[in-house]
Amino acid sequence: MAAEVVEVRWASDVACSWSWGSEPKLRRLIWEFGEQLRFSWVMGGLARSYGPSYRDSEGNVGSGGDCYQDLISHWLDVAGETGMPIDPRLWTRAKPTSSYPACQAVIAASEQGWEAGYRYLRRLREAWMTERKKLDHAEALIAEAAGADLDLERFEIDLRSHAIVEAFGAHLEEVRAAPEEAREQGKVKLTEGNERVAFPSAWFIGADGVRHGVYGWQPYERYRDAATAAGAAPSDSGPADAIAVIERFGACATREIEEISGRPRPVVEAELWALARDWKLKATPVLTGVIWDRA
Repeated sequence: MAAEVVEVRWASDVACSWSWGSEPKLRRLIWEFGEQLRFSWVMGGLARSYGPSYRDSEGNVGSGGDCYQDLISHWLDVAGETGMPIDPRLWTRAKPTSSYPACQAVIAASEQGWEAGYRYLRRLREAWMTERKKLDHAEALIAEAAGADLDLERFEIDLRSHAIVEAFGAHLEEVRAAPEEAREQGKVKLTEGNERVAFPSAWFIGADGVRHGVYGWQPYERYRDAATAAGAAPSDSGPADAIAVIERFGACATREIEEISGRPRPVVEAELWALARDWKLKATPVLTGVIWDRA
C-alpha cells in the first residue's frame, strides 16, 4: 500500500525551551519521512506578558516570586535534560516582554508554506534560545526574516494584518482545548491562568481524519509510531553524516546530528571537531553547547 501524506499539527512556542529541546526529534522526523509529512505550525502563546505576575506550571515558573530567576533555572534544567545548547542570560538583560509577537510572526511566515514557516521558526528559536535576542516587537521580527529566505515584503504585510491576529486566536483556542488523553497523561499545563497542552505537542492526521497525538517531552519513537499509524512511511534519506545534515537543515546543534545520525555522541563530536579543524565546519559556542554550520 502506498504511503499517504500525513498532516502534522505541531504545537509549540518560540519561547518554549522544551520545544527547542525537541528540535532534534522534529528534524529527524523531517529527515526520515520527507514529503510524507506536511506540517502546520500551531503557536501556543506561552506568555502574553512576562513580569512579576507571570506564572507557568511547567518548570514552576513564578512559584519563587521572581519569574526571571525561575526561567533561568528552568532553562538550565531543560538544557541538561535535552542536550541542546541554551543561554538563559536572556532573562538577566534585555528581557522579552511577551512571546505573542513572535508567535504571530511565525504564523505570518507560514503563509509562504510550511517549510518557509519552519525556516523562520527555527531562526527565531536560535535567536531566542542561544543568541539572547529580544524578539518582542515587529522591527526585530522583520529583521530576523532575512535569514529565513522569505519574501520580505509579503512577510511584513502579513505580519501587520488583522488576519494573522485572528489566526493566532484560533491557535490559542486549539492548544487550550486539551484532549482527554493529554489530561490522562499529565500533559496539561497551566499558563497565566489558562490550561494548555504541554509543549511541544503534535497531532498526526491521516486520510481517515483520526488524530494520533504525542504530548510534551517524549522519545522519538512516539513520534515515529504516530506518523506510521497515520499512514506515513519513512523514505530513503541517504547517509546522515554531519555535512549532509547541515546541508539539509542549516545550522545544527551537536545533539541534532547525534539524533539524526544515530551514532554515539563521542563519535559525532570527534567528527565535528575534525571537520572544523579542516575548515569544513565552523563552531559557534553557546553557554551550554555548540552550534555547527558550514565554514
